[in-house]
Amino acid sequence: MRSEVSVTFKGLPPVRIDLNEVQPMPHDVARWWLDDQFTQMGCEPLRPTGKLLTADKVLVVAEAAGLARFAEPKWAQEFARASSAALGKPVIHIEVASLSISY
Repeated sequence: MRSEVSVTFKGLPPVRIDLNEVQPMPHDVARWWLDDQFTQMGCEPLRPTGKLLTADKVLVVAEAAGLARFAEPKWAQEFARASSAALGKPVIHIEVASLSISY
């Protein structure tokens, strides 16, 4: 089965991170990694209620990271591994401009 995370920034081709030959990240480690990145980058919840869904966390971390972080292969692969494990999906498409995720 194909396993890939793609992140698209407005007006640019998608950044594709192939996870086919990569060791999966355990679910609890993935959630911790995303939480840590969320805090380090000073991200804010998307919803005014403050409720933060895992998918929202993936979106805001991708947005805060920007294209520069995705140009770092090690960070991009860790993001992809964490996102795939936390969301429980092998194929994820993230549209940063519209703040949307599709599977």
